[in-house]
Amino acid sequence: MNNLVSLCQSRLFSGISPNDIPKMLKCLSATRKEYAKDEMVVREGDLVDDVGIILQGSAQSTKLSVTGKQIIVSLHYPGGYTAVLTAASRGRRCPMSVQAIEPLEVLFIPIKSILSRCTKLCMAHEQLLGNLFDSIAERALELHDRNDCLIMPTIRDKVLTYLTRVMRETGTETFTIPFDREAMAEYLDVDRSALSRELSWMKRDGLIDFYRNEFKLLQKAVE
Repeated sequence: MNNLVSLCQSRLFSGISPNDIPKMLKCLSATRKEYAKDEMVVREGDLVDDVGIILQGSAQSTKLSVTGKQIIVSLHYPGGYTAVLTAASRGRRCPMSVQAIEPLEVLFIPIKSILSRCTKLCMAHEQLLGNLFDSIAERALELHDRNDCLIMPTIRDKVLTYLTRVMRETGTETFTIPFDREAMAEYLDVDRSALSRELSWMKRDGLIDFYRNEFKLLQKAVE
């Protein structure tokens, strides 16, 4: 399949030979679906029975606060998942929406197909099942990382927590974040104007330097 590379990048198919994947997808009753920019893949409150793997494009998970404000929870790129925790929870409704940021292609695999024991007792399916649990743990840790930002008491603390994590993930002091100011404010659950003002103050105080969505944590910030 044309998107075999994206599947090989997915933790779900880690350790499985690329030659085995097309046969497995047929056995698993996998289906592909395309979405236009801004189209909803999953709506908050939906029942989800499939694990979705991004093949092309990108998407975002969002929640609505009690006041109706949209909050970005996470971003999804090729090889990443949509609603894997909900699909694995059996009967729980999805606590957030997933929306295409750009034209999107998603591969859906019924969770029951992954959890059902393979009739051929193949090693690839055993590996797939183990990878599913790894994927669930990975997704849970992603949400934990975001919660680390949300529990910080000030905007400055939220920004430093987020930027420090990105710096550690990229391994460099200068890095590009996937958010514009509006999206960054939604992700950190703060007012956009207050965020822009705080970023300017942090730059003035010698904590960070930035240009648009490219940031650098200065030594003073990591001491």
